[in-house]
Amino acid sequence: MARIVPDDWQHLEATGAAARERETLALLERGLPAGYTVYHGVHWTRLVEGFSVFGEADFVIVSPSGRALIVEQKTGFLRETKNGLVKAYLQTERNVAVGLARTVERLHRRFTAAFGAGNYGLEELFYCPDHVVREPAIAGVQPSRIVDATRKSQLAAIVREALPADEPRLPSAAKIHHFLADELSLTPDASALVGAAGTLVTRLAGGLASWARRLEFEPFRLRVIGTAGSGKTQLALQVMKDAVARSARTLYVCFNRPLADHIAKVAPPEAKVANYHQLCDWVSRDSGHVPDFEGTHVFDDLERRFAQAPVDARWQFDVVIVDEGQDFQPAWVDALARLLRPGAAWWWLEDPLQNLYVREPVALPGWTVLRETTNYRSPRDILAFLREAAGEAAPALAQLVAGSPFDGSEVTFAVWDERAVEGAAGAQESAVVAATKRAITQALSLGFRKQDIVVLSFRGREHSHFTALDHLGPHRLRSFTGQYDLFGNPRYRDGDVLLDSIYRFKGQSAPCVILTDVDFETLDERTARKLFVGATRATMKLIVVASARAARAMGHDPAAAAASGERAVPGIKREGREGREGRPQ
Repeated sequence: MARIVPDDWQHLEATGAAARERETLALLERGLPAGYTVYHGVHWTRLVEGFSVFGEADFVIVSPSGRALIVEQKTGFLRETKNGLVKAYLQTERNVAVGLARTVERLHRRFTAAFGAGNYGLEELFYCPDHVVREPAIAGVQPSRIVDATRKSQLAAIVREALPADEPRLPSAAKIHHFLADELSLTPDASALVGAAGTLVTRLAGGLASWARRLEFEPFRLRVIGTAGSGKTQLALQVMKDAVARSARTLYVCFNRPLADHIAKVAPPEAKVANYHQLCDWVSRDSGHVPDFEGTHVFDDLERRFAQAPVDARWQFDVVIVDEGQDFQPAWVDALARLLRPGAAWWWLEDPLQNLYVREPVALPGWTVLRETTNYRSPRDILAFLREAAGEAAPALAQLVAGSPFDGSEVTFAVWDERAVEGAAGAQESAVVAATKRAITQALSLGFRKQDIVVLSFRGREHSHFTALDHLGPHRLRSFTGQYDLFGNPRYRDGDVLLDSIYRFKGQSAPCVILTDVDFETLDERTARKLFVGATRATMKLIVVASARAARAMGHDPAAAAASGERAVPGIKREGREGREGRPQ
């Protein structure tokens, strides 16, 4: 069986041209014997576009002797003209022979520069599995190197004929694989992937939003217990859109203010969006009380005033959505119930694994319960890492299903040795900060833009080594200052890279997450939940900046990994007390 590079192509739920390329990969993998390697472009960016790093070609096949064959695949209908075969793309047409010739010429130049003239072999082949070429003589491609619909079952045999397995090894044989894997950069282009990945994951996770909204019962009280990345946010947004479309008064309430601010930007403007204490503030002000956000017990006072404030028609709604319900307190349920109009629908969304405050689940007797255990957001190897690292401390992790089409993101560790800096004033802080700077540099080198990167403190804002910083090396940090304006809005420093805590960022996500300040001796259930929340914020890449003892507790022995160069935990690439953070207004 042939070797396919990259090797995670089987996990992709591709559509369109990319799906057809997957069919070809399966055919080549089965039809070519060991010793042949197929380099392909069916990777993350190809979920939508279906193009290759090799220009117009889709595959480069290398034989045991080191001879290379460019395969260009065109699916669908082609048109035979006097100038050769052409493929229509919207309003334009592309000549197949011209495109293939350009690709071959371009790769010839690269091979000559790398290996020297005469030290390599390069062939070409055109594959059109849906079209029968009627006039091969005018196709513009050598007839013997055209595999059309009449010969597609012979594809592997034709490749073997073009690339004999028993011919003498070429001088470039030892270098060709390194060249194709590294020189042609088969690793995904992160900046190009961010949009495509977000679109695909949104589409996959939209299933919950589709069928949960079809449920009907009276009174409508639905408790959705869904894991991170299962589509709860999409469900909430669709429920709001449905309600606004029928002119129903709608309220969305969550626990974290940053999540409320995020939802407010994407929700229908007619819907009222707030976190719980922001809602308390609004109702209190409407009753004539102006809270003092400089006071020490302002949030407790707001909760009490809201529960006691008279509620008139201005504060009653036809649809109420509670998000992050695992962080709500029992008394808040009765306070919110007063805002429901007769016959109102009440949605309650929660995830027990994200219960960082270790609160007992709120009792909702008589409610219908819907459970969703599939995570569509996080790459598969991130969930595998969490199960391996925290599975015993959090058995519920074993029940989660990986629904993401992405794998092989390689969870990366950057480790500092807490023993080397023990007792030295500021030394541990300097070590953590230095390791985090290196993690940002690594993320940028992978192609992520600064706006794609989020640095999350595992310790919480009040105890983080980063709270007082406005820069990390050359990178300006955008972070919450801990202060509020007169209306209770949080104030942020201006910056390029977002710095936050796992408590405040819960409910949101980013393409690249750097989880820093990770330091603990034993991985108990509460620590496992924190690790789960931080890790599942990442949609594409996770970098963990941890102390040596925390790394060992997660299954990574820095010394052993450095000595052996092997992976101690599947899916990990080796490199060298919160406050009441849900409450900010």
